[in-house]
Amino acid sequence: MGINTAAFSPKQFQVLIAEQDAFGTLETSGGNAYHALDVDSIGTPSLNPNQSLEVRSGSRVLQKEDFFQDVKTSIKEISVSGTATTNALDMLLENITGETEGSASGVYTFVSNAGVQSVGSTDSSQEGTLLSVVIKSPLTDTDLSFKDCVVTSLNLNGDVGTEGGRIKFSATMQTGSVVTDLSDASTAVDTSFGASENYLMSAWTDVAYRKIYGVDDLIMSSFSLTLENPATFTGVNASGYEVVSRAGEFSATLDVTAKYDVNTEPLFASFNNQTQQGATAAQATILNNDGSLGDGTFGISMPTTVLTNVAFNEGDVMMLDVSVKAVGDGSNALVEVSC
Repeated sequence: MGINTAAFSPKQFQVLIAEQDAFGTLETSGGNAYHALDVDSIGTPSLNPNQSLEVRSGSRVLQKEDFFQDVKTSIKEISVSGTATTNALDMLLENITGETEGSASGVYTFVSNAGVQSVGSTDSSQEGTLLSVVIKSPLTDTDLSFKDCVVTSLNLNGDVGTEGGRIKFSATMQTGSVVTDLSDASTAVDTSFGASENYLMSAWTDVAYRKIYGVDDLIMSSFSLTLENPATFTGVNASGYEVVSRAGEFSATLDVTAKYDVNTEPLFASFNNQTQQGATAAQATILNNDGSLGDGTFGISMPTTVLTNVAFNEGDVMMLDVSVKAVGDGSNALVEVSC
């Protein structure tokens, strides 16, 4: 075989996701549509095979018979980042919050009294709980295909100095199932992303709803929302782990950089003096252009939050870095995100 002079740009690769209907079965392009993520970069998936490289007795050198590898009890992890577009963001938010597949409301909610979420190989319906992920290569027969994926971490952020405050994302997905294929090219993109699917911080024009810990009229330069919903994988068979559970803490944290002024200065005292409160209005955090989140607009609502950081941020003008964490009241929404 001679050398091959063909070369490819990293921008020719794509990451596709689809809502998966059955545990253990990669979604086909003829079922739910695969959507292309508008990615800035594609990281190498972590395959994490279990390997044994221990030298056995009788030799000082690792022998070929000593090598052992197993992929059935390994957690595969896929990380990706880029621009948050409607179709892809719908599926990422739906998965991490456990909303029903194809939710028409466009508002994704995680309630403060949520129980353990589990899905396994014997369940008949997995709507909204699993994703199929394909990393599509420009080479023939070289796509990387992963089934039974769950989003364990999702970050949504924006900065007015970067792309005009366009909303960006980074997501981490995990699966405990064996890799479907590392040489597959059968998946087609049914729906790609378009410029009309973008969201901008400039849409938050009503200052009454640029609010953190009850303080509104914020003049913001950036924000970063992080949702964490860890997965636990149990049981094992020839196809990998048999059950995926969400039993750890679901957390929602928000970091904002806003101008230091008469509105935001009291946050120092609020941070120092905060206690458990019965009235939640003083602890409400919302970034939206309306008091209620709605389909088709990007917004964040945390009805009750606690301050975890207030600090000066020195720039051309003095800014404040403010961090809050969503807390529940036992029944209502912990966090809501719309798109």
